[in-house]
Formats: sequence, C-alpha cells, structure tokens
Amino acid sequence: MSIGEMLAATVPMARTLNLEFLETTPEKAVVALPDQGEFHNHVGGPHAGAMFTLGETASGTIVLAAFGDQLSRAVPLAVSAEIAYKKLAMGAVTATATLGRPAADVVAELDAGERPEFPVTIEIRRGDGAVTGEMTVVWTLRPNG
Repeated sequence: MSIGEMLAATVPMARTLNLEFLETTPEKAVVALPDQGEFHNHVGGPHAGAMFTLGETASGTIVLAAFGDQLSRAVPLAVSAEIAYKKLAMGAVTATATLGRPAADVVAELDAGERPEFPVTIEIRRGDGAVTGEMTVVWTLRPNG
C-alpha cells in the first residue's frame, strides 16, 4: 500500500475531500484537491478549510515518507500550523510539501533521546501555476513509551 493509499484509508478528511496523491518521496510530496462544488466557498473556489486540509495532508505525506521507518519508536504529530492565503484559488489546486530540515538531523535528535521538531513548508498552487497559499506545519516525532 502506498503512503497516499494508506492516508486515504486511515484519514477520513483526506478521503472525504477526494485528495489525490501525485508524488511521494522523502524530499517532496505533491497532493491535489480536485475542483468539487461541494467544497467551494462563497466566490466559487476551494474553501479555505479544504485548502488547509490539503496543505496539512501534503505535510503529513512527506513526514511519513521521510520518517516512516521510525514509526516503531516514535509517533509523528503536528505541533502547529500557519497558512497565508495569497491569491484567489479557482479550480483544482495542488500542494507541494518539502522538509525544512534534513531528515538525518531529525533522526539524530531522536537517537539522542530528544523529541525533535521540524518544519514542513507547503506551497498551494492553482492550475496556472500561481501560488494561492503558503503554509508551514511544525511536526514532532514523539518517542513511544
């Protein structure tokens, strides 16, 4: 099962919004929100809450891709999130997430008995490539036990 399939199966909001997992690597995750009238706002584009969920899901996707091999000893948890809506989004939008710190540094902190925190940055773009939103989600790997 791919990370996208796993998230769609286990995260109800990802399934509800019909998110599409286009690319998933430890370096980049790309997730799309199709244009769906039931998730539009008052001006006919994707609702801000749907765009937030898209960005947060993209961030979780890269976290699982980068740190999935650590799940037996730590649980990934979102610590905080911030989003800025830059331009009107219309139609389908795509979120691209990247890690803000090298994964090896995060794992080294976990190895040292710490609870590492790391940012994931996300750009949300509409079909013409314009950036409609920028988001940062800070994650932690909480050691088990």
